[in-house]
Amino acid sequence: MSVRGADSLGGRAAIVGIGATEFSKDSGRSELKLAVEAVHAALDDAGLAPSDVDGLVTFTMDTSPEITVAQATGMGELSFFSRVHYGGGAACATVQQAALAVAIGVAEVVVCYRAFNERSGRRFGSGVQHREPSAEGAALGWSLPFGLLTPASWVAMAAQRYLHTYHLTPEAFGHVAVTGRRHAANNPAAYFHGKPITLADHAASRWIVEPLRLLDCCQETDGGQALVVTTAERARDLRQRPAVITAAAQGAGRRQEAMTSFYRDALDSLPEMGVVARQLWRTSGLTPAEIDVAILYDHFTPFVLMQLEEFGFCAPGEAADFVAADGVPLNTHGGQLGEAYLHGMNGVAEAVRQVRGTSVNQQPDVAHVLVTAGTGVPTSGLVLGRDD
Repeated sequence: MSVRGADSLGGRAAIVGIGATEFSKDSGRSELKLAVEAVHAALDDAGLAPSDVDGLVTFTMDTSPEITVAQATGMGELSFFSRVHYGGGAACATVQQAALAVAIGVAEVVVCYRAFNERSGRRFGSGVQHREPSAEGAALGWSLPFGLLTPASWVAMAAQRYLHTYHLTPEAFGHVAVTGRRHAANNPAAYFHGKPITLADHAASRWIVEPLRLLDCCQETDGGQALVVTTAERARDLRQRPAVITAAAQGAGRRQEAMTSFYRDALDSLPEMGVVARQLWRTSGLTPAEIDVAILYDHFTPFVLMQLEEFGFCAPGEAADFVAADGVPLNTHGGQLGEAYLHGMNGVAEAVRQVRGTSVNQQPDVAHVLVTAGTGVPTSGLVLGRDD
């Protein structure tokens, strides 16, 4: 891949299986057990056996190593294993790495997985409790002593600047929260199934870090999600309709840090997602008008608005009105605000369901779905499509 030209990965690999555990606040079992359940479910969905798998990809944060998951699930020899850094920014990049591996013949069937007890175990929302010395930790040292201890506090800085730049109020973020919860209300797998909210509910929810309210912040979830990737050719012979990886990209902006990029040129945009957007459009040949569903990483509502602007769905500062007008079907599974916080992997699964035609909030005649990973950090994205 190059930041200057289209790449040749598009169309050479597909997602053929998706599987997940239940999404809860207390799983009652280990993260390894969650990973194994999700992997088995994804393989069963694809009509494949553990012995068919020769590659695994996960996140650097995952506590279940690839070789341990391979052993626990009954896999055999592995020819490819990889991990991607930067938390939720890794979600779509796991699929990209799997696609690269199968496209060049390093592996034939690669499973991407993420499993954690993020509610009953370690909670990212509790902030930085302890960190080993590192360059990344040194960057945080410019923010932590002044009270910026949690992801919400880091995002609040950018959110406040966004509101100031475009003369908006915090109510602008409410449309994202309401949309996610509306879709979650129809989704039996969602933690907030049957529990839609209104703009008034959003405005009445308590402050977390101004300008972020409780309903601007994603859940903390226990669970696991897995995805199976193979070549486009093999995908056609498997159980499910394949979701072809039309384009995949990673992106980091100039002067990028992990969640604390306060010293770059502007705080009211997401340059890392701009890198991803340009690459996805170049490689796919698509435009925002050709996207049928957008599954955008929604750990915090303001960054959904900025993503829509980076991808060109609307002009800067206009995303709140765009969401209010249902400019594009958005986070049809409920997102991390409404379904579950699985570091974006459940969003990739929803994109696959939309391509297959099996979503609980299915949109008509879906040909192209945009999926993004975590924002505020080096990130990634996908365009998935039908195998017509």
